[in-house]
Amino acid sequence: MNLIKRLFLSFVFALISIFVAHAAQILVPMDNSQRNHLKAYGIAYYVLTYDVEVSWLLNYRGGSFMFPHHTRFEQELAVRGVSYQVIADVQANAIINEISHPDVNKEQIVLHKVPKIAVYTPPHSLPWDDAVTLALTYAEIPYDPIYDEEVLAGVLPLYDWLHVHHEDFTGQFGKFWAAYRNADWYKRDVQIAEEMARKLGFNRVPDLKLAVAKSIQQFVAGGGYMFAMCSAPESIDIALAAEGVDIVHEVFDGYPMDPNAQEKLDFSRTFAFHNFQIVTNPYEYAKSDIDVPKTGRDQRTDFFSLFEFSAKWDPVPTMLTQNHESLIKGFMGQTTAFKRHLVKPTVTILGETRAKDEVRYIHGSFGQGTFTFYGGHDPEDYRHFVGDPPTDLNLFPNSPGYRLILNNVLFPAARKQKQKT
Repeated sequence: MNLIKRLFLSFVFALISIFVAHAAQILVPMDNSQRNHLKAYGIAYYVLTYDVEVSWLLNYRGGSFMFPHHTRFEQELAVRGVSYQVIADVQANAIINEISHPDVNKEQIVLHKVPKIAVYTPPHSLPWDDAVTLALTYAEIPYDPIYDEEVLAGVLPLYDWLHVHHEDFTGQFGKFWAAYRNADWYKRDVQIAEEMARKLGFNRVPDLKLAVAKSIQQFVAGGGYMFAMCSAPESIDIALAAEGVDIVHEVFDGYPMDPNAQEKLDFSRTFAFHNFQIVTNPYEYAKSDIDVPKTGRDQRTDFFSLFEFSAKWDPVPTMLTQNHESLIKGFMGQTTAFKRHLVKPTVTILGETRAKDEVRYIHGSFGQGTFTFYGGHDPEDYRHFVGDPPTDLNLFPNSPGYRLILNNVLFPAARKQKQKT
């Protein structure tokens, strides 16, 4: 073969390679064929960092992802152990055509930006004591830890998405006083919180936490996305409703509480809950009656179901409920679930235990932003205790409960949909 012919064939092969690379898509299925659902979210985030858009195919094979083929992406999928298929553009177009049919409850959502993520967490907290930080770390999605000082310094507008976990915004240190007031870790947490309050110019920890709660609410009102789990959803609404009212027993802050505190609550200030009763007894491990009873719960029968929404008309709740399972294992926390009658009627219920009239997973709008509240502490640790070892997500790569967390992480990456008429 002469030189000219070899050069010609090399040129042809190069053109074919370029054509194939640009005429193919990578489909990441999210149904039960997927080996690692959790790391698949990290892949979607990874692709976005290259300014490449990702299609989130709602209700298609469990909420699959699709994006242009590139050897770099394929190599990363292999390294992370995520199942995928390389498909031709004609196949990808057929999928999009199927999804776009008006009679099919599916939709294509375009993820077009890398969401900047902050996690509100104490500097001294253990890195595994929060299911969301576990999920983000396992999925290889970066985040910035922030706390009271950063929030009050005004950093929140720098972020798209904020997570808050088992924080007690009422300033009662989780209501752990009765059981743990003599424990070293409890004394340390109280001391650190009191020192932080004084440093930032507050006389009491409850005043500091209220200021932080109001800053978070302003962040959401301005267009931010907040995701909260465990005690944070309940305690932030209690703190907001009790602005200007001392609801804290003196064992926590040295000041007598307002005897008429309950009557002075203002539920118009809250995100999600109304008409609740606060619990002021320091010996009772509860902040209000928003949380469901913890006694008598049985792990073998504790499940909640996800609602099915119209993907074309209600894409936001559809995004937040994407899963390969519709029945999710329940799990406990400082706040385990929410009593249905105390949830505001404007809030969308995403997951519930209908037989017990419990709500586990809710979403709503506030100002220009949104909030999502998820009851419980760790989806793969049914009854998490203080000092328990970390959950190893290598053992739960297909956890449906953890998938709900990661749906929320990608939610801010979606291009806003035009209002349907």
